[in-house]
Amino acid sequence: MKALVYGGPGDKSWMDVPDPRIQQPGDAIVRVETTTICGTDLHILKGDVPAVEKGRILGHEGVGTIVETGPSVTGLKVNDRVIISCIKSCGRCANCKTGLYSHCLGDEGQEGTGWIFGHLIDGTQAEYVRVPYADNSLHLLPGGVSDEQAVMLSDILPTGFEIGVQYGRVKPGDSVAVVGAGPVGLAAIATAGLYGAATVIAIDLDANRLEKAKEFGATDTVLSSSGDWKDQVMQLTGGHGVDVAIEAVGIPATFAMCTDIVRPGGSVANVGVHGKPVELHLENLWIQNINISMGLVNTNTTPMLLKLVAQGKIRAEKFATHHFGFDQFLDAYDTFSRAAETKALKVILKAQASRPA
Repeated sequence: MKALVYGGPGDKSWMDVPDPRIQQPGDAIVRVETTTICGTDLHILKGDVPAVEKGRILGHEGVGTIVETGPSVTGLKVNDRVIISCIKSCGRCANCKTGLYSHCLGDEGQEGTGWIFGHLIDGTQAEYVRVPYADNSLHLLPGGVSDEQAVMLSDILPTGFEIGVQYGRVKPGDSVAVVGAGPVGLAAIATAGLYGAATVIAIDLDANRLEKAKEFGATDTVLSSSGDWKDQVMQLTGGHGVDVAIEAVGIPATFAMCTDIVRPGGSVANVGVHGKPVELHLENLWIQNINISMGLVNTNTTPMLLKLVAQGKIRAEKFATHHFGFDQFLDAYDTFSRAAETKALKVILKAQASRPA
């Protein structure tokens, strides 16, 4: 088969590799029909994730069809159409039993690490992928849900909802600011209404992404390059600040923005992946009764979000902005890496797909 292979920082190739095979009784082999690229993949290519070894097949998002199962797989069968979760779940360990799949203690990849695809084992940017703990790490797709919709449930939708909205303790009537209107930030915006947010403010440097944010449910937008951006947020909240500030970029400046605009008694939910230390001004924040949360997605809400996508209550297909065939992986990476120029949100790669218009 062919796959997108990491060759070290700055090096990737679409090349021939051996087909995956069943290694454990709970494995399944999935023919990948649709996949996408995540910002984390770009971090890997920059050399920011040293655990990723040369020769690793990248990718942790995908939709496909099961072509083979191990003898212990009972809930799925050959020809089932499935979502590949970005997080493994053995379903048996102490962490999985509490829904903390991100720290699954199963020994596949690494004990205590839920994110293994394209990280510690071969990933989904390939024609086929081996999925361990298949009964718990794959989600059966109902009819009527397209591949484009379903692939957003591999990672970005549960990430924005769980780590942004749920960890941020959004409540009915809350004002919520989302700093960073990229795919995960937009996912938080799209799901904030599920918990009753009354005001959802999108904050970003990119005016195009702010326009997109309105399509996903933002009630207001603020261009962060404006000298009075903070004043604009305060005006939208009666001078009090937001109840919940969601950080969806992963740099010190945007985390500081969140702590600057959250009201006393409010919450800062960090979703972004930080590659550098962040200064935390506890000398100011302790007296404001601020709650700060962060984490890696568990994907324990994927079944619920899938129902909402199937019912048309979450328009997951709106994240897809560019389309490529598997033979265009390098072009897709180029387009995604230049998102500010290309206006890309999520690039969709399909097996045997036609070339983009």
